[in-house]
Amino acid sequence: MSNISSPPSRRSGFFGTHPLAGPFWLCLAVLGAAVFFRDGLFTLVAAWGVPEYSHGPLIPILSGILFLRQLKDHPPRTTPVTDRGPGVALLMLALMLGAAGSLIGIGDIVAYGLILWTGAMLLIGFGWRQGRAFWPPVLHLVYMLPLPAVLYYGLSTTLQGVSSELGVWFLRLIQVPVFLDGNIIDLGVIKLHVAEACSGLRYLFPILSFSYIFAVLYRGPVWHKAVLLVSAVPITVVMNSVRIAIAGWIVDRWGPAHLEGFTHFFEGWVIFLACVAILFALAWALLFFRRDHMRLSQALDVDMGGLVPQALRLRDVPASGAMMLAAGLSLGLATAWAFVPPHQPVLASREPFALFPTALDDWQAGPPRAFDPAIERVLAADDYHSVALTRPDEPVSVDLFIAWYKDQMTGGAHSPEVCLPGAGWEIAALDQIAATGPDGAPFMLNRALIQNGADRMLVYYWFEQQGRRTASGFSAKLQLMLGKITNGRSDSALVRLITAIPRTPGDVGAGEAALAAAEARLQDAMSATLGPLPRFVPGL
Repeated sequence: MSNISSPPSRRSGFFGTHPLAGPFWLCLAVLGAAVFFRDGLFTLVAAWGVPEYSHGPLIPILSGILFLRQLKDHPPRTTPVTDRGPGVALLMLALMLGAAGSLIGIGDIVAYGLILWTGAMLLIGFGWRQGRAFWPPVLHLVYMLPLPAVLYYGLSTTLQGVSSELGVWFLRLIQVPVFLDGNIIDLGVIKLHVAEACSGLRYLFPILSFSYIFAVLYRGPVWHKAVLLVSAVPITVVMNSVRIAIAGWIVDRWGPAHLEGFTHFFEGWVIFLACVAILFALAWALLFFRRDHMRLSQALDVDMGGLVPQALRLRDVPASGAMMLAAGLSLGLATAWAFVPPHQPVLASREPFALFPTALDDWQAGPPRAFDPAIERVLAADDYHSVALTRPDEPVSVDLFIAWYKDQMTGGAHSPEVCLPGAGWEIAALDQIAATGPDGAPFMLNRALIQNGADRMLVYYWFEQQGRRTASGFSAKLQLMLGKITNGRSDSALVRLITAIPRTPGDVGAGEAALAAAEARLQDAMSATLGPLPRFVPGL
């Protein structure tokens, strides 16, 4: 950190003025933190196995290089460090966050605690006045974390839709006949599905990290840095759409076999490098707004020489009381944590959906339908129920789907708002309406009007959180965390009902009547479903 000369002390050896006392306590603190924050580290390693986060292992390395690069601008202090208080306070917060995340079994929270711990150690080593200058490399560590599932699927779906639209627009520019149905690009002889893998997230996350470092190293006005940082998103989206258009052109010209293997891999790397090149071009274009006529090689501070001498400054870290406290707390909590049993979700008693009644008031449930194995893998539900509900006096059926998860702390139920657009349906209207349960308790649910061409359907869906019903995915996640803290449970469910709105030729009034009839069907089927639901989706 810095070769700070400490005032004379009566303490000696590794508790005082020994030259290696500081590095000794720093190593102990790092060792203790590695054990104490292990749940966060395991979460990161698991996330890095996903293609979208495969860049994760590089983030700590790049943050370390960025820190050593900045350290060159801060020569060793010759006066004692007396402002370590903020570092100690941040250390306490990091340890409390790590403990809370481990207790409730959320590795992401533990990982955030580890990042705060890193910042705390810098403030302890350098003091507040000097250490706060190193926030850029610490903040950069956030790029190694996976997004919460709710944000991930929402962002993925949005990017899929945008990439599909732009990809089709590019294909039409090059005279390739194409039709877009949701996220399905119809080329006539073959259909290309713009799946999650084609959403652009696997480019967006590393490009965001690269643009962050790019902005930090750029020497210029703040608004220049901001442009370089935020431009990563539109650049990635546009270039991913170009990639989809190229794939469509290849399929149209030579067939789908040419998209497999090396060609697909090479195409991805070309797009990634093209995004990096565009960032450099944008930085070069920003130079025209500067009055100092600086060249790009001068504006980008990429001098990485002398990093080894900066790293060797860690030998001179002083053995302060705050450093000893950090080592003692990290080691002590790591030792105590060794006796804490692994996280096991508390399972509530429930009946399997195989026993779900076939008679629901006047409605009769057909035989349960099993999904394709590929869909089941994406759904990742521990138990699900999909049936068609029919009534003798009702010519149109209602589709009932319920998915139950025994542990939702590491994932998120796929909301129909996310899944339906990818299947070719467009959400024409989406709002929240009030409903009433069998016990008279009010709750909110999502009401969506979806369409695919001339076909229309009405959808009701909501989240079941241990007896609480909510329309909001964010509220569901918050209730899930509160439930984990209060009773140790992390089970959750999604309930969805869909019915068709038959096409009615004639005036607008006929269409409104069909919509009102669909509304009445869903209301009646929902009331019939809510009665037996607690047996299969347990409350508190």
